[in-house]
Amino acid sequence: MAAAAEPGARAWLGGGSPLLGSPTSSPELGAGSRSRSGPGSGPGSGPERAGARPPGPAALGHIFRKVTLTKPTFCHLCSDFIWGLAGILCDACNFMSHEKCLKHVRTPCASVAPSLVHVPVAHCFGPRGLYKRKFCGVCRKGLEVPGLRCEVCELHVHLDCVPFACSDCRQCHRDGHRDHDLRLHHWREGNLPSGARCEVCRKTCGSSDVLAGLRCEWCGVQAHSVCSTALAPECTFGRLRTMVLPPACVRLLSRNFSKMHCFRISESATPEPGEGEDSADASAPAGPGREVVVPESSKQTLKIFDGNDSVLRNHSRVITVPRQARNQEVLEAALRAYYITEDPQHFQLQAVPQPAQAVDLGALGRFWSGETVEEEGSRGPGARDGAEAWIIRARPRTQEVLKIYPAWLKVGVAYVSIRVTPQSTARTVVQEVLPLLGCQDEGPESFQLVEALMGSRQVQRTVLAAEEPLLDRLHDIRQTSLRQMGQTRFYVAENRAVAPRVSLFVGGLPPGLSLQEYSSLLDEAVASKAGLVSVSHVYSTQGAVVLDVACFAEAERLYMLVRDTSVHGRLLTALVLPDVLHTKLPPDCRPLLVFVNPKSGGLKGRDLLCSFRKLLNPHQVFELTNGGPLPGFHVFSQVPCFRVLVCGGDGTVGWVLAALEEMRHRLACPEPAVAILPLGTGNDLGRVLRWGAGYSGEDPFSVLVSVDEADAVLMDRWTILLDAHETGSGEDGVADTEPPKVVQMSNYCGIGIDAELSLDFHQAREEEPGKFTSRFHNKGVYVRVGLQKISHSRSLHREIRLQVERREVELPSIEGLIFINIPSWGSGADLWGSDSDSRFEKPRMDDGLLEVVGVTGVMHMGQVQGGLRSGIRIAQGAYFRVTLLKATPVQVDGEPWVQAPGHMIISAAGPKVHMLRKAKQKPKKTGTPKDARAEGTPAPEGDSK
Repeated sequence: MAAAAEPGARAWLGGGSPLLGSPTSSPELGAGSRSRSGPGSGPGSGPERAGARPPGPAALGHIFRKVTLTKPTFCHLCSDFIWGLAGILCDACNFMSHEKCLKHVRTPCASVAPSLVHVPVAHCFGPRGLYKRKFCGVCRKGLEVPGLRCEVCELHVHLDCVPFACSDCRQCHRDGHRDHDLRLHHWREGNLPSGARCEVCRKTCGSSDVLAGLRCEWCGVQAHSVCSTALAPECTFGRLRTMVLPPACVRLLSRNFSKMHCFRISESATPEPGEGEDSADASAPAGPGREVVVPESSKQTLKIFDGNDSVLRNHSRVITVPRQARNQEVLEAALRAYYITEDPQHFQLQAVPQPAQAVDLGALGRFWSGETVEEEGSRGPGARDGAEAWIIRARPRTQEVLKIYPAWLKVGVAYVSIRVTPQSTARTVVQEVLPLLGCQDEGPESFQLVEALMGSRQVQRTVLAAEEPLLDRLHDIRQTSLRQMGQTRFYVAENRAVAPRVSLFVGGLPPGLSLQEYSSLLDEAVASKAGLVSVSHVYSTQGAVVLDVACFAEAERLYMLVRDTSVHGRLLTALVLPDVLHTKLPPDCRPLLVFVNPKSGGLKGRDLLCSFRKLLNPHQVFELTNGGPLPGFHVFSQVPCFRVLVCGGDGTVGWVLAALEEMRHRLACPEPAVAILPLGTGNDLGRVLRWGAGYSGEDPFSVLVSVDEADAVLMDRWTILLDAHETGSGEDGVADTEPPKVVQMSNYCGIGIDAELSLDFHQAREEEPGKFTSRFHNKGVYVRVGLQKISHSRSLHREIRLQVERREVELPSIEGLIFINIPSWGSGADLWGSDSDSRFEKPRMDDGLLEVVGVTGVMHMGQVQGGLRSGIRIAQGAYFRVTLLKATPVQVDGEPWVQAPGHMIISAAGPKVHMLRKAKQKPKKTGTPKDARAEGTPAPEGDSK
């Protein structure tokens, strides 16, 4: 037995990345010769010595051979063109290299990459899409057909390559398994921007021709594979370090939840590989990402399964071999299809009766003899669709060499290798491993053996029984799936009970109830267990609660049940929320809380959602259509200092500001400054704060830098009390009285023709939402509805009464009355005008005053938006009372409705809000970003005013 030294292992196991150390030798290759490298775990093989020095090509799992090039080809290491007719190709993963570059190769083959991952973390694959000029991270071929993309990291894969992708996503939180405070670079290979520059040599490291170059998915540093060894292994999170929520400061025990649930990512309808296909067998092609072509007459197509599981699911891979091929050649091709580089002598092929769906796994067909494919096929089971089906079986083994990893990090070895015999059990393995890990004084009864299946979509851990025979366990895994055997790892862990604690956010409940009423309502709706579930937080005004669940199984049951439950005709929302360890946050950390409305800006909202998840910690990015802003503010409630970025239109900004106002007294940072990324149609508040008329595809990284350098300013918020006297008549002739309603206003409030146009636009969008994905189209609809009402007249001044500061104000002949808080209305128009007037003060958005302006109709509004006229100045004040004599259209910050007759009272809404205004000047080259922000900041963040 042998132990692998930790210092060497960290160089190529760090940060969850499969990146390896520098090679020490290169295989000798001749024309047509091969160099096979594999785990070496066959019968009788000695214990492995790994990690003592950086691995060379022989430890990278590649099957290199010299090939003749028939088309333009580029090196996957240096990305340069390969001149001449010879290149070096890996038969398993398609890695192509110059012969001179071979000694510098550090990228592992897809066949061994799962075994080199430091901390296994599953991926979050989104919906299938066509990603141009991207390359698969498994087979290294271009994504010429629709593929998948991880929503958290930059991994792109073909659909049929998903089962072979290693679980090397970013570790974004503590989950109780191998947690650590040291953050290493998390390298991802290829798919870099075309202009990417190496951090070390400053030369181009990106390529649009091959999968080449490295990028850290936390700090964004880019480098050549060879140059990356010159960089410090520790990651500092780069330019966005003060905005990123450090993973070491986030805790989420997520044993039974997928990463999609943990990061609140909407489930996609992407089928598993082999499901939902038109073909009867739903098989995957041999060449990943390529179509299955009709073989030549001299060749035959075979369907290959890797175990009982793939036979039951009917998930096969297809290989094409010569009809005269011998057993060894066919077996090697079958192993390559599943990225298995072990010695073929340890495997054999077994026939699968057709149809595969009805096969009895206990009565499979014969094993393949030494005859050719053509000779075997003449006596074998009948081919289906011209293709026979075979299953790869591992030959029985009397002993194996197994790697055992410590489940804690502060130990002098990365793993130890021991020999497993028929007498080996989980208990004896633990007894043998503990002295090698420096725990000889510890009793074996305090430890247990944990089996981890590191799937690309989910990492599953199973505690093995103390007396379970380990050799039989390995045999069962190989019978189930040879692919899964390569993705299975064994840990020795302390046998201590983990106190489960899962926070579940439940929204969509009736507002205004007490804690006891919410508890009773949930007991009735989902039958929550009183001893395991308690209500920790109640947000009565928003109809939401946060549950503390002390059992993983109960948390999973509640999560799935709540999402399918309706209360009072309204579907409930369930979210898994993390805990932010605010005491562990660095002193200079000011994380950014991001809210994105994916319905705003067409498809740009969804693209931004994915981009911000990758640039920041996905735990700090919230989708507003999934629970609103409340879950985000709850997660950040104990963070002492943070900022907010709202991606959406003016209505979305108002929604977040209203939630912030309600949550203010519960926040450790009661005055977080709010930035805007405008995605709506008008975006008036974004214009005033210099964020632009609308997002037009700027680099999301540059947006985050601008937020970090923005200045804090103050803005008034206003409360509108809607007190309707009558909403209709009941059966007895008595008028029904509607209870008063309160709304918040940031930009403006319109009564009359302005609100009527907004209402018509809103109704048109509700009827055909799919057409309203373009800002240009939306403005065109506004023009159309305006032209339809150009001759409309309702004499609004006769239907309303206005009091300013409790003083009656006589209204001129107008069709619309507008209260404005900011110097932008109707997509950037200055409704108040720039002319000086001794009767009024110069408007500011933090002066505690509203300006009242009238418009005479649609024509007047058009002239204002064209800059030809301004509105009719009526009044300026801090308290207004409007009496509606008839039902009248009203809009607040672009959200319209028809208000019943009654009163509208507008007054200041308490403390001013802190907004972020984009800095005019470019960031200075000298001085720190903090110094730049300190200059000219009118309102220091955190001050209440």
